[in-house]
Amino acid sequence: MAEAATLADGSATVVEVDADTAAAPSTVDESVVDSTDGSGVADAVESSVDEPGAEASTVVDSGADGEAGDSSKPAVDADDARREPRSDDDDADDERDAAEEADRRRADAESEAAELPIDEDVEYRDLDRDTRAGLRSLPKGLADSVGRRLVMAGRLVDVDPQVALAHALVARRLASRVAVVREAVGIVAYQAGQWQAAISELRTAQRLTGTRDHIALIADAERALGRPERAVDAYRELDGTQVADEVRIELLIVAAGARRDMGQGAASVAMLQVPELKSTADEPWVHRLRFAYADALAAEDRVGEAREWFETVLRADDQDPLGVGERLLELDGVAWLAEPDEVDPDGDGD
Repeated sequence: MAEAATLADGSATVVEVDADTAAAPSTVDESVVDSTDGSGVADAVESSVDEPGAEASTVVDSGADGEAGDSSKPAVDADDARREPRSDDDDADDERDAAEEADRRRADAESEAAELPIDEDVEYRDLDRDTRAGLRSLPKGLADSVGRRLVMAGRLVDVDPQVALAHALVARRLASRVAVVREAVGIVAYQAGQWQAAISELRTAQRLTGTRDHIALIADAERALGRPERAVDAYRELDGTQVADEVRIELLIVAAGARRDMGQGAASVAMLQVPELKSTADEPWVHRLRFAYADALAAEDRVGEAREWFETVLRADDQDPLGVGERLLELDGVAWLAEPDEVDPDGDGD
């Protein structure tokens, strides 16, 4: 049995090892033999025996003059040395395998969606421009299938969030690596009250895009899961330069609500006292900030101040998308009753 060794003059040689010696168990993992030539260079030889009877071999890199080579150079794996370079046929096989896998995923998704029909009037062009742009990396037929599922999810999210989520999940199965798809699934999951799914999908979307545009929704989902401190931490750790003003303010609103969840009402009011409260911008996020501030004041029994801010919001948008009118009536002591079931006007039960 052959084994490499280094002689005193620095040259490398191969010596024969007796079979009985090689078979004997060894507890020695490393031995260092020092020898000094005329230049005072020390050579090290490392050997290890993993199992009794196992053959030991050491690859020695010899220089042109027969001296031992640099031991720091990695040994060449025998399998790597024998491996042939990849050919165009290998690349074609990989592409074919990937296409077949995509076809299988598509077939599985369509099979799951067999009982989840798409309305006949749904078209790919119903998608907004940004979402269509996000689907351009897909083949045309696949993009159409994914897009129509997203249209159905958007159409149903306010009517039947769970069915909307089912449509969005079909889209994800077809195109799981597309950011706008994961974003859509996360938003629909949030609106369907599937908080953990929303967190997972929105974080994935942010990783794919390299943005933090959905940090407020993620924080609010954490709050809904009973982890308000995570929402507060998210705002505290946010670098305001990383996101647009709208995203930063939305996260502030969530964090302030989390403070109230933690019984820190006064801190909630203080958090919302930011310069943007007096912004002259006619933006939805400005109105939501003022509404949140008024709501926090009302929760602290500062009713007069709350009323002023609610009225400021109402004057800015008389369409009242935030329901300010109802909040003002509540401040006046009006209690809202549950809406009665629909009554048959004829009273005949038909």
